[in-house]
Amino acid sequence: MDDKITIIEGPPPTFEEVRDGWALGLHDSLGSAIIGVTRLRTFNGAALVERCNRTWRAQGLMELEYRAPDGLPQLSPILAARHVDLEEGQLLLLWVRLGDEQAAQQPGFGHDDQAADDNP
Repeated sequence: MDDKITIIEGPPPTFEEVRDGWALGLHDSLGSAIIGVTRLRTFNGAALVERCNRTWRAQGLMELEYRAPDGLPQLSPILAARHVDLEEGQLLLLWVRLGDEQAAQQPGFGHDDQAADDNP
């Protein structure tokens, strides 16, 4: 399937909430959603990014398929992808749209630590 990147083995991915203007500009929906980024080790990062680009051009929707911490399958739309070559191997960076339930499973989501530090 060219419209999904599937995590087959290993632990569920962790997502970091993204709050910068560039990533928030990727969100083109009227509904509320949270943008998260995950970092995945891979052997074929360039091919996966190219597959995302082909799918976005052809049909517009590319998804990340993975198992949540509770073991249930999850799908999150991929908004952007990039690969990086490191000494340890390749790293795939995926920016995804997470629903409220998916974000609630991520530690630290929805907590503005900086704002809490600024307001005594």
